[in-house]
Amino acid sequence: MTAGGADPADPDDLVPVSVRLGQVVPPEDPEDWTRPLTWASAAGMLVAPAVALAWFAIASPGEASRPLAGTWLVAAALAAGAALAGATQQGALRAAAGTVAAGLFAALATVIVGLVMAGERQVGSFSPSLSHALLAALAGLAGAMAAAPLAARLAGVAARLPRFLAPAAVGAGVSLLLVPLLFGL
Repeated sequence: MTAGGADPADPDDLVPVSVRLGQVVPPEDPEDWTRPLTWASAAGMLVAPAVALAWFAIASPGEASRPLAGTWLVAAALAAGAALAGATQQGALRAAAGTVAAGLFAALATVIVGLVMAGERQVGSFSPSLSHALLAALAGLAGAMAAAPLAARLAGVAARLPRFLAPAAVGAGVSLLLVPLLFGL
């Protein structure tokens, strides 16, 4: 018998009481959706796909040869949203991983929005909406990757606003610089 009352030699002591009695109790939900930071993190991951959806629904691009204002807006929103999701995390590793993971999710969702909103099938080339969504997602993801080290560095700051603003500015700046490069300008 150990100090905690369980005998390590008895296999029944290793099984929780609720399971032995036939009542399996699910673990507590680790993510509480009533917390404001959960909503901030979710909003950070969904801001770029929402901007892309609104852009493609209101005025779908007609050409894919040059970046449009919406392309820059989606790319900057993706990087800033990823920084917002990273700012909700505690600890350097979690802040960096949260920023990159949010950027990956937002990039994938943005490309899916571009694909769904394409409307027509193209042979030999992407539709303009898919092209803009893909290139904006790549630029925004690069911005999120650039923001991740700064998010990790600022993870120890108690105030969340500086933890968000500095990585968001760096990420959005990098993404805005990359948009013309990805279009070959």
